[in-house]
Amino acid sequence: MKVAVIGTGYVGLVAGACFADSGNEVVCVDHDPAKIASLKKGEIPIYEPGLEDLVSRALERRRITFTTETAEAVRSSEVVFLAVGTPSRSDGTPELRYLKAAVEQVARAMEEGKTGYRVLVNKSTVPVGSQQQVSDWASAATSQPFDVVSNPEFLKEGTAVDDFLKPDRVVIGTSSDRAYELMAQLYAPFVRQGNPILRMDAVSAELTKYACNAFLATRISFMNELSRVADAFGGDIEWIRKGMASDQRIGRHFLYAGVGYGGSCFPKDVSALVTQARSKGLSVGVVEAAEEANRTQRDYFVSLIEKAYPKGVSGLVFCIWGLAFKPNTDDMREAPAIPVIAALRAKGAKVRVFDPVAMEQARHWIAEGEDCRYSSSALEALEGADGLVLLTEWNEFRNPDWSEIKRLLKQPRIIDGRNIFDPALLKKHGFQYVGVGRR
Repeated sequence: MKVAVIGTGYVGLVAGACFADSGNEVVCVDHDPAKIASLKKGEIPIYEPGLEDLVSRALERRRITFTTETAEAVRSSEVVFLAVGTPSRSDGTPELRYLKAAVEQVARAMEEGKTGYRVLVNKSTVPVGSQQQVSDWASAATSQPFDVVSNPEFLKEGTAVDDFLKPDRVVIGTSSDRAYELMAQLYAPFVRQGNPILRMDAVSAELTKYACNAFLATRISFMNELSRVADAFGGDIEWIRKGMASDQRIGRHFLYAGVGYGGSCFPKDVSALVTQARSKGLSVGVVEAAEEANRTQRDYFVSLIEKAYPKGVSGLVFCIWGLAFKPNTDDMREAPAIPVIAALRAKGAKVRVFDPVAMEQARHWIAEGEDCRYSSSALEALEGADGLVLLTEWNEFRNPDWSEIKRLLKQPRIIDGRNIFDPALLKKHGFQYVGVGRR
């Protein structure tokens, strides 16, 4: 099939590369000429395992092209994916001006090119009811026939390529048989193992996206709140987690206590669901509580650091391992490292930071200065520090040389924001260990 993808951000680029890899002819559109020029060379603007190889292979086989010309892409494609950014406004609602502009450009291209029938696919995370909104925007600019489909993405950063190629399910929201048949044909190569293509109405499809992310965020926030209870009573959240995860009704995913969730999806989607429910006079109390628990977890973690230093943290130097909101990505959006480091600096502490991948991105979020130094290696960040604070659970941090770490640190203290270290092992090495809910 011939496919256009409007927007080469995280979702659009992964979708375009995966569709091309399955044999389709894909045109990816972005308004940034420099970005398009880089993509034409196979240079990927984001860090996502497997994506660079996928794009390079598609370029080599001439299955994917990159352009700034929306009209060119729309004229040559049967299906047009809308994958532009929908960032949160200050009130929590999604910003739709980029989506509106993309829809109007697509519709004008349809009208000028007399393209005939097209399927417009909402791949961006959008408010409930956006399928009709997109249809109205397009109808105002073209008389050509089209259908609008809601097709939310469920990609996890760090495993996005595998998630797209082997989805748990594909959700297609449409009342049009014609549009559904085209979409089912497009996704057929990805569901050969029997995972379902779920057809539903567009509103339900839009709500499914929010429901999934809000529920997963709630599980994380529940465990974080429970970790505080474990701290207060002297329990161990890791044993509690194992006891819960062995219950088949609960399962083991997203039950890890830590410093809180971040990224481009959970915070934005939780906030959007709360705001949209309120617009209908509804209160989603469980989701609201999860959002508040995530905010307070960062403060709680900082208080754990302070308790480990009874004389105060002012004037101390902390080594920070991990800046990205999760491993296997360079995404700094809503990363817990940002408020934690800001709080330490505000209290008079200095930090030396290191992340295997996200250093360049982090500089846009965490300003370097006398009290914040970017280190070239994990070990360099440790030298002379009063403690090691782990904020992202990269694999390379999981089994370090503890003898070398102890030699480099001024004070042998480990504050583990992801509970990846073994307290008993660290005690044997002579460290004071602080985890989240692990007393």
